[in-house]
Amino acid sequence: MIGRLTGILIEKNPPQITLDVTGVGYEIDVPMSTFYSLPASGEKVTLHTHLAVREDAHQLFGFATEAERTAFRQLLKISGVGARIALAVLSGLSVAELAQAVAAQETGRLTKIPGIGKKTAERLLLELRDRMKGLVGMAGAALATTAPAANDILNALLALGYNEREAQAALKALPDGVSVSDGIRQALKSLSKS
Repeated sequence: MIGRLTGILIEKNPPQITLDVTGVGYEIDVPMSTFYSLPASGEKVTLHTHLAVREDAHQLFGFATEAERTAFRQLLKISGVGARIALAVLSGLSVAELAQAVAAQETGRLTKIPGIGKKTAERLLLELRDRMKGLVGMAGAALATTAPAANDILNALLALGYNEREAQAALKALPDGVSVSDGIRQALKSLSKS
C-alpha cells in the first residue's frame, strides 16, 4: 500500500495531478479542496494517499491532510459510494463542513454536490453518523463556538443558492456580533461585488 508520497508537482489537470517521485511520475486523483491548496508546478509537495486496486485499474488518490483521507476511506465503506462520489463529496465540502452536515443531518448540503441525489445524501448521513464519530465531535465543538447568528446567516446564504465556499468567505468578512438581518444584508452586498 502506498500511504504517502513526496515529490515534485509536474502537472495539474483537475482532478488529476502528476507527481514526480525520484523519476517516477505518479498520476494521482485529488479532491478540489486538495487541488486548490497545491503549490505551483515545479514545487515540492507531500500527499497522504489511498491506493484502490480493481480488476481493471490501480488508482491512486491523494489528500492534503490525514483527515481528508480518513473521510474518503469512510465514504468508500458506504454501499453504493465509489471513489468518484467520495471525491465529489470532498470537493464540495471540507471535512469540517461534512462533519457539521452529518452532525446536523443536513441533506441539503449534500444534494448541492453534483452526483448526489436526495436518497444518496440520506444514506450518506445515516451511515456516516456512526463512522465519523471523531469528526462529528470536532464539528460539534466548532458549531458550539460559532455564534448562532453566523449559523443563521450561513443557512440563509445557502438557501439563496450560494455555495458553501462563497457563503463561508462572506461570513468571515462580517464584524463580530452582527445581527442576522444586518449580516445577511452585508454578506449579500459583498457577494454581489465579487
